[in-house]
Amino acid sequence: MSASPEEQEREQDEPRVGPEPGAEPEFHPYHHPAAGWGAAKSVTRFMAREGALMDGPRAIMKMNHENTGFDCPGCAWPDDTKGLHLDICENGIKHVTWEMTRKRVDREFFAAHSVTELSGWSDYDLENEGRLTEPMVYDPDTDHYVPISWKEAFDLVGRTLRALDSPHRAAYYTSGRLGNEATFLYQLMARELGTNNLPDCSNMCHEASGRALQAALGTGKGTVDLKDWETTDALFIMGVNVASNAPRMLTALSEAYHRGAKIVHINPLVEAGATRAIIPHDFKDMATFHSTPTSTLNLQPRIGGDMALVRGMAKAILEQSASDPKALDQEFIDRHTAGFDEYRALCEATPWDEIEKQSGVGRDDILEAARVYREADRSIVSWCLGVTQHEHGVDTVREIVNLLLLRGNLGREGAGPSPVRGHSNVQGNRTCGIDHRPGTEFLDRLAKVCKIEPPREHGLDTVRTIEAMHRGEVKVFVGMGGNFALAAPDTPHTYAALRACELTVQVSTKLNRSHIVHGRQALILPCLGRTEKDHQRKGVQSTSVEDSMSMVHLSVGMKRPASPHLLSEPAIVAGMARAALPGSETPWEWYIEDYDRIRDTMAQALDGFEDFNRRVRLPLGFRIKQPARELVFLTPSGRAEFSAAALPDVVPAPGMLALGTMRSHDQWNTTIYSDNDRYRGIKNLRTLVFMNEDDMRERGIAKLDPVDITSTAGDGSRRHLDGYLAVPYDIPRGCAAGYMPEMNVLCALGDYSTQSDQPIMKHVKVTITPAA
Repeated sequence: MSASPEEQEREQDEPRVGPEPGAEPEFHPYHHPAAGWGAAKSVTRFMAREGALMDGPRAIMKMNHENTGFDCPGCAWPDDTKGLHLDICENGIKHVTWEMTRKRVDREFFAAHSVTELSGWSDYDLENEGRLTEPMVYDPDTDHYVPISWKEAFDLVGRTLRALDSPHRAAYYTSGRLGNEATFLYQLMARELGTNNLPDCSNMCHEASGRALQAALGTGKGTVDLKDWETTDALFIMGVNVASNAPRMLTALSEAYHRGAKIVHINPLVEAGATRAIIPHDFKDMATFHSTPTSTLNLQPRIGGDMALVRGMAKAILEQSASDPKALDQEFIDRHTAGFDEYRALCEATPWDEIEKQSGVGRDDILEAARVYREADRSIVSWCLGVTQHEHGVDTVREIVNLLLLRGNLGREGAGPSPVRGHSNVQGNRTCGIDHRPGTEFLDRLAKVCKIEPPREHGLDTVRTIEAMHRGEVKVFVGMGGNFALAAPDTPHTYAALRACELTVQVSTKLNRSHIVHGRQALILPCLGRTEKDHQRKGVQSTSVEDSMSMVHLSVGMKRPASPHLLSEPAIVAGMARAALPGSETPWEWYIEDYDRIRDTMAQALDGFEDFNRRVRLPLGFRIKQPARELVFLTPSGRAEFSAAALPDVVPAPGMLALGTMRSHDQWNTTIYSDNDRYRGIKNLRTLVFMNEDDMRERGIAKLDPVDITSTAGDGSRRHLDGYLAVPYDIPRGCAAGYMPEMNVLCALGDYSTQSDQPIMKHVKVTITPAA
């Protein structure tokens, strides 16, 4: 029976899962609420494709449930504190279903496909083959991966590491999905070997946030928790696409709107999550198609213009204080801050014309945002990579703190800074020791508790690891999760760096580009997923994670492992460590028998983890103490520090555009679920660039015309992408945007922030012309 016209129309509106070769690209502006039935239909189709119509619903009922379920391996948004049973989102369900797929990448697959052949596959096709099932080693004679036993794999790692003439010839990368227990063992292994070469994904995303908050408040983290979000009067959401990057935040925004809080989104693109949403677990709204506004004001600064906009809000508050003494919290400023007079003078000396020019936002709109801030008793400012991935990312975050300090929005309920971390345990990785610049106090304590002599000199971050591999100075690269080859900037340069290594080791759940771009020797070590049961000698084990708001809680897998040959991440770390450190007194094997033993050691070694095993089993776990939340500032002055940085010039030169890289909606980090981006109206297309219509007209470019994109690095070198399709979009003049990882090729490795060392992936200088 043929479908009715109505059914055909609905089918066309539903997002396709998986690229369709030869399908025509489409762009139709999106005018619907975020989440809701669109999300429900999308995940249902996705689960059907992955053969998870039984396991998927089971996982939904276990995901993010306190102490009895597993933590979503997607974003780091905190779990609901009120017993919500469907604390889930579209991208989280896709992430879990992608992990639970019934497809397998086994020895027969690798026997049938050479690495050369696989290098021609798309990134979607590589991951879509399914779960890795056993350790594999690259055979250069046949150009195939072949099976290797776990003992032989560990021996190869150990033998290679022991043969290095310096421990600094190896680097140990971490993505944000690694649990706290494996993280602690991983950094312990690296430091017992003698290096702080611990690059991680924070080096590419929130390094600026950590450095800014540490300098201003004496803590590298935000100070608020979810209860603060539930009681604040005003929320300022900066540089984040809520519906795709932290979808569960939509619940908090919807609830905030209903109780009368003001919600201001500040982003070059007005994303779907900054307009309206239907919360899927609100069954009444789902049944009636009733959506809730998720904003009361949207401002669109130019790319890089956030600092100027916040400076303008601060200037407005200070101007109002001349006639309204309540505009400032002078008592808070006098008792708890340093540097206020210098900052006041700086704001007074910054002309409104310059603020408007650099922000790209008119004075009236900035004054409106300042009015919202002034009238709110308690305000939270939240931000993500749209703020940090710039040369001046640290200064911008410090400017945010300046604004908060003016009205005493710190150390009280419903107020404070709230960075949105991306991956599920990226903050926990840093807390538990993944830091190439460790502090003396941390190292002293680690030395005492673990009876090792950790190195004291700083190690290599992500950018410097790539540079060192390229020069032949780092010869061994170990990747604990993630997809380093695609996540890093300057893709050809990163590929060459990995291929220059003597050995690359990738600990992974699924096949990806980092297995295809490898060193002269290469290992694939498959690990358990977050959804799977971790059986060890003392029974099924749990691991812990830390969310964006410093809550630490347990995660317990629910599903039989994809293969009997998989090992847990802690077990893999311990196996490599024992092989590389045969004389080590660290009880690696004993730790793996029972993860409580790891946690007992962590309780002694890590500040804030005291009584770890008991506290992590409390309802909702526990929150790591935040001195700044209690108005205790571990800064040189003992106070919260105002900063006084000059505004950067972020206006593109004539003929140039500022391009920011970002994810599509149907994507998580480097994992691509389809070639669609529902919330931006895109179907069957990833090789695109979003442009302002006036910028397109000026260049003689029409909708979906092919264009050539050329970036110019700070050293004058150029990089190119040809034949991308131009999409007219509501974005400020002089700005453009497109998808990572495809556009990472445009970001030169040498273009990293001198403030944070982060690659400047949100402010690439480009020219765009009609395709030759």
